[in-house]
Amino acid sequence: MENQFVQKLPNSNTVLVLGIVSLVMCCCMGAGLIPSIIGLVLANKDSKLYHSNPTAYSGYQNLNTGKVLCIIALIIGIINLLSNLYIWAFVGMDNFKEAMEEFQLQLQQQQQQ
Repeated sequence: MENQFVQKLPNSNTVLVLGIVSLVMCCCMGAGLIPSIIGLVLANKDSKLYHSNPTAYSGYQNLNTGKVLCIIALIIGIINLLSNLYIWAFVGMDNFKEAMEEFQLQLQQQQQQ
């Protein structure tokens, strides 16, 4: 009879979706940082809710999975953002663009052979 009153955690699916979206977007110039931070905030809120009364809520597995995805995306996003800042600050965008154009020319030459 106790299972009749078990509720699903309010943001468990939202956190899972935000984790997946942030993981997909983590290499897009830091755009994945926004959904991963939002997902972590919602995950911490629901985690506190679950730990206050574990028998009253279900969906903790989705919440935990989404939280892990958000953490992974946050780490990758920060590394990507820092590497882009390094390139802009120390290499310079002009030098970076020239190197990319040379790389593209080399690829085109290899494809023609």
